[in-house]
Amino acid sequence: MDTNFSDDFLVKGKFSIAKTSTEYKGKLTKEEGEELLIQEKEKLRELQEKLYADGSQSLLVILQAMDAAGKDSLIEHVFGGVNPQGCNVTSFKAPSTKEYSHDFLWRHYLALPQKGMIGIFNRSHYESVLVCKVHPEYNLSEKTWNSVKDFDTQFWENRYESIRNFEKHLSQNGTTIVKIFLNVSKKEQKQRFLDRINEQEKNWKFSLGDLPERALFDEYMKAYETAINETSKEYAPWYVLPADDKWFARVAAIQIIIDTLEKMNLKYPQLSKQDRQDLQKAKEQLENE
Repeated sequence: MDTNFSDDFLVKGKFSIAKTSTEYKGKLTKEEGEELLIQEKEKLRELQEKLYADGSQSLLVILQAMDAAGKDSLIEHVFGGVNPQGCNVTSFKAPSTKEYSHDFLWRHYLALPQKGMIGIFNRSHYESVLVCKVHPEYNLSEKTWNSVKDFDTQFWENRYESIRNFEKHLSQNGTTIVKIFLNVSKKEQKQRFLDRINEQEKNWKFSLGDLPERALFDEYMKAYETAINETSKEYAPWYVLPADDKWFARVAAIQIIIDTLEKMNLKYPQLSKQDRQDLQKAKEQLENE
C-alpha cells in the first residue's frame, strides 16, 4: 500500500479545510479497499480483545461530520466485527432539559468508555463549538447566558480551552483519544440527499431540516476548521479523512484505529507462579473426573 493513512491524514500544524481534498486520489482501488477492510476487521477484533483483557486503558473514537457524510455506515462497517461486550456507541442528539441543566461536557463524561472498552461518540462535545457556533442562540438553553451578545470571542476561546482540558485529563488517566472528521464535499452531500429522496428504502434517512443546515455549509466549514486548529493536540489528535468515497473513509479509519491500539502497548494478563500452579491443579482435577 502506498499510503500511511495514520500519518497522511493526521492534522499537523495549521489546518486549512479549503486546501484539504474530499476525494481519495491514491492507487488503492475500491475492490482492494473492500478486501483490505475485511482483513483489517479481524485485526481490530484481536486488538479489541487484548484491550478488554488488559483492562488498564480505554479508547475513545470521536466521529464528526456534516449530514450524510457516512458516520453511521462507517461505524457499522469498521466495528461490525468486534465483540459488542467491549464496545459502546453513543449518538449525541440535541441535549435534553436535564442535560441543559448541567455544563456542556457533563453528558459526555457519563458516556465515556470504562477501562478495557472502546467508546465511539457519533457526534460529541464538539457540537458545542460547531452547531452551537453556527446557531449561537442554542447556547441560551443552558440558562447561564442572557443574550447572544454574550457569545463573543472570549466565550469561544473558553469553550476550546474546556475541551482541551477535558481531553488532556482523559489522556492522563488511561483514555486514548482518536478524533476523525469525515470531510465530505457539498457536491457529494447533495447527491447523497438526492439518493435518500429517490430511493424509497432510504427515504427515512432524509429530513426536511437537513436543507436549512446545508444552506449554512460554508459556515460549518469555518467552524470545523477553527475547532480542529484549536483542539488537535498530541494527546487528542484530529484526522481529516476524504469522505466522498465511503469505502475509502472506512479503510483509512480502521487503519488509524488499529495503529492507535497497537501503540497502546496492550498486554494479556500474566499469571503469577501460584496462579499457574492452581491452574494446573484445576486441569488435573477436571481430567480425573
